[in-house]
Amino acid sequence: MNSALFEKSISTQIVPFIPHYQFVYVSFDFSSFSLISYQRKCYRMKKKVYFAGSIRGGREDAAVYKRMIDYINKTDIVLTEHIGLGNLSVKTRTKEDDVHIYERDTEWIRASDVLIAECTNPSHGVGYELAYAEARNIPVHIFYDKSKANVSAMLNGNTRFKLYPYEREAEIYPVLDNILGNK
Repeated sequence: MNSALFEKSISTQIVPFIPHYQFVYVSFDFSSFSLISYQRKCYRMKKKVYFAGSIRGGREDAAVYKRMIDYINKTDIVLTEHIGLGNLSVKTRTKEDDVHIYERDTEWIRASDVLIAECTNPSHGVGYELAYAEARNIPVHIFYDKSKANVSAMLNGNTRFKLYPYEREAEIYPVLDNILGNK
């Protein structure tokens, strides 16, 4: 079992005796009898998350991306951690470089369980990623700071996208917990 994909939790469960043995042990103190308990291991498969945020469209929110990615990485796996790097180059590269980026990123989207995007800063690439995920029935969750941006009607009007406007960054994290099944 790949431990990177699973999170372990342990719970103790008391197994009651069948009625016949309950009668035999009527005067026995079950609370002190440790052999009737066992530990059950529960595993929650870690989700593979494709995180989308603007790169060439502007890096004004890179610090927010980084904090969201770090938060998600506490319980799950972010396939696109580089989106949160402050020193990520925004310059256009060669056609070969862009072909590599396209192939790598679309492969990551296909491998993901969920796409989470921060869309305060508009981006053609993020819009494409959202549509690519939608076409493959991958759940799409979009966050945006409503004091800084209005999202496109194409995003807001799409009933398959879940949008989460926020005013303060702290509002993001409980929603992420709900999306990822951490609550």
